Amino acid sequence: MSVDCVKTITEILNEEKWTRATLNNYSINNFKELDSLIKLAYEDEVQLEVKDLCDEHLTHTKNSIVALYISGMLGLRRQLIDDTNLVLLITIFADNHKWNIVEFLCKSILEFGENKYALRTLADCYTNENEEEKKFEVWERLIKVDYEEAEIVKILAEKREAAGEIEEAVELYKKAIHRFINKKLFSSVKEIWAKLIEYSPEEVDFFNHVDRKVSTIISDERASQLLEDLYSYYKKEANWTRCIDILKEILMYDSKNAWARKEITEAYRAKFSFHSQLEEYIRLSNLNQSWRNVHDAIADFEKHISFDVGSFVSHKSWGIGKIRKISGDEIIIDFVKKREHKMSLKMAVNALTSLASDHISVLKVRKKKDVLKNKLKSDVPWALKIVIRSFDNAANMKQIKAAVVPGILTPGEWSGWSTQARNILKEDPVFGNHPDKIDVFMVRDKPISKEEKIYNKFKAEKNFFNKIKAIDDFVKTCDAESDFFNEMFTYFANLMKSYTVANEQVVASFFVVRKLVDQFPFLNSSDFNLDFLDMIRNIEDLEAVYVGLDNSDIRRQFLIALKQLEDWPEIYVRLFPKAMTTAIIDELAGSGYKDKIEELFISVADRYREYRETFIWIVKNYITEKWCNKHNVSYEKILINMIHLLDITFREISDKRDVSDNRRLNKQIHTYLIKDRNIEEYINECDQDSVNRIYTLISDVKDLDVKFKQVLKKLIKSRFADFKFYDEETSKNEAKASVRGLLVSSVALTAKQKELKHIIEVEIPLNSKEIGAAIELGDLSENAEYKAGKERQELLQISVGRLQEEIDKAQVVDRSTLKSDKITFGIRATLKNNISGKTETFTIMGPWESDPAKNIISYQSPFAGELLGHIPGETLKFTINERQYDYSIEELAVAEF
Repeated sequence: MSVDCVKTITEILNEEKWTRATLNNYSINNFKELDSLIKLAYEDEVQLEVKDLCDEHLTHTKNSIVALYISGMLGLRRQLIDDTNLVLLITIFADNHKWNIVEFLCKSILEFGENKYALRTLADCYTNENEEEKKFEVWERLIKVDYEEAEIVKILAEKREAAGEIEEAVELYKKAIHRFINKKLFSSVKEIWAKLIEYSPEEVDFFNHVDRKVSTIISDERASQLLEDLYSYYKKEANWTRCIDILKEILMYDSKNAWARKEITEAYRAKFSFHSQLEEYIRLSNLNQSWRNVHDAIADFEKHISFDVGSFVSHKSWGIGKIRKISGDEIIIDFVKKREHKMSLKMAVNALTSLASDHISVLKVRKKKDVLKNKLKSDVPWALKIVIRSFDNAANMKQIKAAVVPGILTPGEWSGWSTQARNILKEDPVFGNHPDKIDVFMVRDKPISKEEKIYNKFKAEKNFFNKIKAIDDFVKTCDAESDFFNEMFTYFANLMKSYTVANEQVVASFFVVRKLVDQFPFLNSSDFNLDFLDMIRNIEDLEAVYVGLDNSDIRRQFLIALKQLEDWPEIYVRLFPKAMTTAIIDELAGSGYKDKIEELFISVADRYREYRETFIWIVKNYITEKWCNKHNVSYEKILINMIHLLDITFREISDKRDVSDNRRLNKQIHTYLIKDRNIEEYINECDQDSVNRIYTLISDVKDLDVKFKQVLKKLIKSRFADFKFYDEETSKNEAKASVRGLLVSSVALTAKQKELKHIIEVEIPLNSKEIGAAIELGDLSENAEYKAGKERQELLQISVGRLQEEIDKAQVVDRSTLKSDKITFGIRATLKNNISGKTETFTIMGPWESDPAKNIISYQSPFAGELLGHIPGETLKFTINERQYDYSIEELAVAEF
């Protein structure tokens, strides 16, 4: 059947005699017949062969209608970007005025999704056929996918305006003005700006946003011109506050603008016409004197003008006060605890801060606490408006808390209230994020739309991967045909266009763009390459890029995409030590590479010191005794490695090396070995030799809780009544003869006392502050900072208890009292290794001074236990952990300590 399909198309191509002269005889039915052949090609799974056949035919017959149509439609089905063949085909029929066929071809393309060329041509088709309404309907679709089209948007806005549909017209004018700004067509921008002033002059945030955009893309001068037009409207309305704000913006663009300086002086006169000191304050600030910096003059005037009878002020020592009287240069103020206080105007301006009557600090003085608390709890939006405006309309959650806790709400009440407040700040359109600070909130003059709110958050966000979260949120909750969406999408698309080295941001952008193009095909463009294999060639450090992908979904997509490479299993194994994700293991297992997993696990276990975090992760998530038995791996070896790492992390914490990371790993190991009872379960099942090896290592971890060691001893005794515990042998260990003490040097004791003091006086208070700061964030159930702080608090308390107990037991050894006649605490022993023939030197000290790397060993260790009490000339043979030792004691001396 497939042979017949290919043969039929080949014959049609060879027999094709159509020329421009015969196009008039071509009908829609001819294309429908070709559609049947395309369907047949798919059924016979020869579509690629057919496309190659048509493409080859076009190399020598470039205007072949059949080849153009079949190749173009097959390309559409495969979502290929290149639609050249269909564009050429439509052009041929449009040039010959075959509008019915043009319409058919355009609609055929649009069945596969919106297409800018097809929509534009279809609109032209309807224009030629005088079908105006259909043209407008197509234009409505076109402007949703062609973000650069501005003139048609303007035409549609004028159509809605003429029909009296003002609200719809305004939305279209808004869309058009953004697009004309991008095209730098200022005359069109100015025309639409006038329309928007006429129909929606109160949209302050919108005008501010547009003006800033004009300043950035076109020029400050043009932005200033627009503001002058807006100022004229508000001046007619006598909205002096808004007039002043606009004039300040104009003066920010050009501080030498004499017209704006004159106008702002008059606007202040109009706004504060009731003020008793108006003209005096204008004179003092030199507001109308061109020689003084206009911004300094404005700041001075606004500081002075806020002082009037009845106004509220704040002093850092005397608190809130109310101005009772102003007489010449003297101000009389009633503070809560300092009535009728007199100050000069100059001193007042410098020492006092003017407050609005609804400032939160003023309300706390004017209203009873229980009344204000009830108001805050019953009307959270009102409270947020009051507090945010009290911080000059820009406040973060820390500032909001400082304003209401503990003056109004208790810390406990804050936790629930702040959770509700965060939700309102996120969802309520009255609130928005500061354009430059993502964690700072503002109160809007007019409610902001959901899409603009997310867009503003996107723009203010400094973290790249949080921008991805913002665009994901936008797609889920807003209209993707919005120009705001286009600006966000363009941000990621531009990263795709202009890179030389593919870092984590480029890779993440690749997956963001690919996902959005799949969801909205009209976004597809030849401007960016969505071929993963092309991109991966430009990645210099694959492991670093993967670790840098701070988005779990993108990491997963990246791993799946890597499977396009022939050596992907090896790449997965290479990534794993840095990635540590079940996704890698699952993909390898699901694809039949269990041998790779086994090799990976065994390799990491063998190099557990180098890959300590990876080893711990594998043990926690995958290693069980059953797994070890199945893969011929020693479970005891796994446990021994974990014990070694427990000891290593304890030592490094004590030495102040990578303390945060070591604490985290130490906690994970402790949980696995002790809290999850894996050590106890193994000891309860293994033979006595294994118990001896495990317990010997556990007993040598000096910072491990003594209570746990006692639990293990009790368990071991219940199984092996005659079990010999090295740490309980007193015949060979003089130090252990006294259960009351722990032998230490004076230097070590001083160091431990300092460590204890540092924890109590520095680390614990600092941790308490961190917990307090975390509580301020609210919602403790999902507060990672709070949980981490509490875990740290627990570890610090354990450390304090352990150190205090050890210090209480410490007995300082006086070096001057020691003799070198036998091996004991403080002795340096020179031994001959009778197995290797080499001479080795060991210094016997306490657990605090122990440093095995320098052959300084604890008198409590099994090795030291075999040496203690022996004298020069003796030969010692003993076994520890299945290792044979044979030493002769050559020389003893008192060590330096």
